[in-house]
Amino acid sequence: MKTPKTLFLAWQDPNTRSWFPIGRLTFDGMSYQFVYTQGVKEAQQKCGFEPLSSFPELNKVYTSTQLFPVFSNRLMPRSRPDYSSFIQWLNIPEHEDDPIAMLARSGGQRETDTLTVFPRPEPDSDGRYHFHFFSHGLRHLPQCAIERINLFVPGEKLWLSHEFQNPYDSQALTLNTEDHYIVGYCPRYLRSEVFKLLWQDPSLVDLRVERVNRPPTPLQFRLLCNITAQCKDGFRPFSGQEYQPLIEEDMILETML
Repeated sequence: MKTPKTLFLAWQDPNTRSWFPIGRLTFDGMSYQFVYTQGVKEAQQKCGFEPLSSFPELNKVYTSTQLFPVFSNRLMPRSRPDYSSFIQWLNIPEHEDDPIAMLARSGGQRETDTLTVFPRPEPDSDGRYHFHFFSHGLRHLPQCAIERINLFVPGEKLWLSHEFQNPYDSQALTLNTEDHYIVGYCPRYLRSEVFKLLWQDPSLVDLRVERVNRPPTPLQFRLLCNITAQCKDGFRPFSGQEYQPLIEEDMILETML
């Protein structure tokens, strides 16, 4: 049986700006399935999260042969004249631009709500994991940093740094160049997993420039990065309790039969 493609849905509390993984979307080649994850409990307890209108029941397995609207509405229509440019920004070959791949790379985030999506990476043949993401926070950077980004070449090495004294976010992870420019921030929803990898062995985490989309590309799609990590001691990213489904896996499997 082919391994289903998996995306996680994260929700951001508009007041605290904290991110919580609240759901899991899978696609087995035939149908889509959505379930809430354990992270929704923390979102409810700490920030009063309410179930999404598309998925009103927390303890239910939702299935469909079509991508659920809450996800499909985050995709750029193929009819858009700038669709081919968008595919290039994401660095996805046109023959591989399926909905899951598009959402995984773009994040599916819109200015009008507090949701984003990200993929559960699968190890490659060498047991390494790859995380792609667009650098966050570029609109807060000085012009000299943006100019430095525009000079990047694919494969250029970057470094992660923890801003302990950031008054707005003490867990902030900056992306840094060898010549000491800050060129953005690691997405908040990815940080806990990156911290775990760094604590295991910083030398096993490699951050590189994947692609630079020069002006007039919007800043949120300007700098595409790639983290490659060799995990130790059986560690698997996004396998913590908050990523586990609220419903027992056996019940989920029954809906797929």
